[in-house]
Amino acid sequence: MSRVPYRVSHLDALEAESLFIMREVVAEFERPVLLFSGGKDSIVMLRLAEKAFAPARIPFPVMHVDTGHNFPEVLEYRDRRVNELNVQLIVASVQEAIDSGMVRESADGMRNRIQTPVLLDAVEKYRFDSLFGGARRDEEKARAKERVFSFRDDFGQWDPRNQRPELWALYNARIAPGESIRVFPLSNWTELDVWHYIARENIDLPSIYYAHDREVVDRGGMLYAINEFLPLKAGETPFVERVRYRTVGDASCTAAVRSDADTIDMVIDEVAATRITERGATRGDDKVSEAAMEDRKREGYF
Repeated sequence: MSRVPYRVSHLDALEAESLFIMREVVAEFERPVLLFSGGKDSIVMLRLAEKAFAPARIPFPVMHVDTGHNFPEVLEYRDRRVNELNVQLIVASVQEAIDSGMVRESADGMRNRIQTPVLLDAVEKYRFDSLFGGARRDEEKARAKERVFSFRDDFGQWDPRNQRPELWALYNARIAPGESIRVFPLSNWTELDVWHYIARENIDLPSIYYAHDREVVDRGGMLYAINEFLPLKAGETPFVERVRYRTVGDASCTAAVRSDADTIDMVIDEVAATRITERGATRGDDKVSEAAMEDRKREGYF
């Protein structure tokens, strides 16, 4: 009798690795939390968490660091999804931090930099010792340096030279009081892997991920939607363009891309043909400097 070779698909292997990482965190840490932005990566993480612990409920809360500059479609999706899964939602509000004087909004109106102290304050308040993040190594140069278990000191800071080896998928979860670990189950995924998984699992997404008509303005070759957080500047003329969003961030700094991809198969074809990562193509906050993301990560950003 001939043996049929046992093969695991690429997506199955990625999923199995991510499920193992999530279960390892729950086994090793006392107070994990999943950081949820309403973007495609955190949505996939939520789906993985659902599968990792089924038929039980997801055994940790979901936290959104809410800058107050979110797309309304994303907030609607966030609230609907956590209600469907019956998980605890914690909202760490940047606007409340501004109102209380804990942080100060910059003159350009971008709030990504001031997310960090709000995040660290919530970590201390709820005593989280491990935080799931949706970062992938293919997104950005600083994120390519990350381990799956990213050690943070008692100030929440990241030092890329002080990270632990991860040989044979063995993860060092030892931390002292006040220290924490950021955990990235999607580290080895690519944007295309994420979209293939979304298609395979038939995962619902916020509508802005698919092509639609939107009033935009061109700033330096990037198409920003006109909204209350991004008003027109003198001399600018808005126009309607058919666009979609490759990533979800603040409405004040996230650009759209021209696209007719209004189905998941069309999105997959589009992503397969592009040579620029979603952050490089659409995130104005990452263009402040070459080291913008790394600087924020060193301060405690996820």
